[in-house]
Amino acid sequence: MSKIIHIAAALLLDAQGRTLLVRKRGTTAFMQPGGKIEAHERPVEALARELFEELGLTIDAPQAEYLGQFSAPAANEPGFEVRAELFRVHSAAAVQPAAEIEEACWVDIDQVGHLELAPLTRDLILPLQRQFAQAHRSA
Repeated sequence: MSKIIHIAAALLLDAQGRTLLVRKRGTTAFMQPGGKIEAHERPVEALARELFEELGLTIDAPQAEYLGQFSAPAANEPGFEVRAELFRVHSAAAVQPAAEIEEACWVDIDQVGHLELAPLTRDLILPLQRQFAQAHRSA
C-alpha cells in the first residue's frame, strides 16, 4: 500500500492552447503546477495559493473548472502515490518561477517528447488535454 500525497493541480492553458509545465528545483521531471492541500483548505483554495506562491499567478477560483481526481506514482518520492484534484484554468498572464520551482515552460501537448514528464502528467493529464483539444477541433 503506497502512501498518498494529496494535491491540487492545474491544467493551465494559455490563449494558444499550450499548457504550462513546471520542474521543481533538484528534480528532472516536468509536471502540472500545484501542490499539497492543507488540512483547512478546499482543493481550489490550495490551487490558488500554490499558483500564486510558485508562479506569481493570481486566478479567479470560481473560474477554475474541476476535472476530477487522478492518481499516479509520485515522480520525485519513491513509494508514494500522488492523488490530484485537477482543475482546468485559462490564463494569459505571465508566470515567474518562484519558491521551489526552477523552471516553467509553456508547451504544445503534441511536442513534449523531449521532456521528462511526471507519470501523472504523461499518463493521465496530457492524454486528457489531447481529448479536449480533439473535441474542440471537431466541434
